[in-house]
Amino acid sequence: MAEDENQTPPDVTAPVEAEPREPAAPAKRRRAKRSAAEKSSAKSAPVKPKTRGLSDQEKLAKVEQIEALVSGGATLKDAVNEVGISDQTYYQWKKATAKSVAETPATSEVVDDELAEFIRLDEENRQLRKLLSEKLRNENSDLRKKLGLK
Repeated sequence: MAEDENQTPPDVTAPVEAEPREPAAPAKRRRAKRSAAEKSSAKSAPVKPKTRGLSDQEKLAKVEQIEALVSGGATLKDAVNEVGISDQTYYQWKKATAKSVAETPATSEVVDDELAEFIRLDEENRQLRKLLSEKLRNENSDLRKKLGLK
């Protein structure tokens, strides 16, 4: 009977048991040593970073184009589709370009006006301090006289 249990039917194949293997040690990776010429050439040729998307000027141009289409009577969705960007991209670019426009340095005339205003206010501040110090000296001397200290 024990022999009948170990036999398999002829149409079913029995799985072949592989011999147990010991785990192999991980293979060491070998690095090729570079020659001095290869190292120097690798350092001298700077690698440009990959640019992604459009430049700020191109984004600003597209935002202005969309705003022109909308002011012309087109819906925002149609204008954005015509330019070829999504609604969300339009709003992100609009927000980013608004910040960059606000951060741009003022023209030289505005800077000159602000500098002249600053100089005028500084001079006025100096005069007011001088008047205040004179007034405090006079009050101090009057109080000393009344108290008989000097």
